[in-house]
Amino acid sequence: MSETVMSLEETAAFLERDFPQMNAGGRHFHLEAVGSLSARMRLDYHERHLRPGGTVSGPSMMALADYALYAAILSNIGPVALAVTTNLNVNFLRRPGPAALVAECRLLKLGRRLAVGEVAIRSQGGEAIVCHATGTYSIPPER
Repeated sequence: MSETVMSLEETAAFLERDFPQMNAGGRHFHLEAVGSLSARMRLDYHERHLRPGGTVSGPSMMALADYALYAAILSNIGPVALAVTTNLNVNFLRRPGPAALVAECRLLKLGRRLAVGEVAIRSQGGEAIVCHATGTYSIPPER
């Protein structure tokens, strides 16, 4: 696939419309880019995502990884709300700094029924990966 099926704007609008709970209580997730088998998403640094010690919590990083995977898949196959996560494996590599987190997602396989991807999460402005995730999504047979 060389081009996306949905543009950045179309993908972001779909996510806002079908998953408003992701930004309940204020907008914190921002889809920044979509491309052929890829997406980039940012999670704002906010106290609702922190754990004791002032670092972004594991569940917040897991949500960012999963949401970025979903955005990459949707932008490449179209608005399929019922594509679902079947596996998410997360490795927390280092403590993120007090900054927004940026997830770079790359789809490794995008088939008709299954999608597999990886996500590298970094503190905004940083080079070190703070979290690495791989995930698998099941795509419903009828799109």
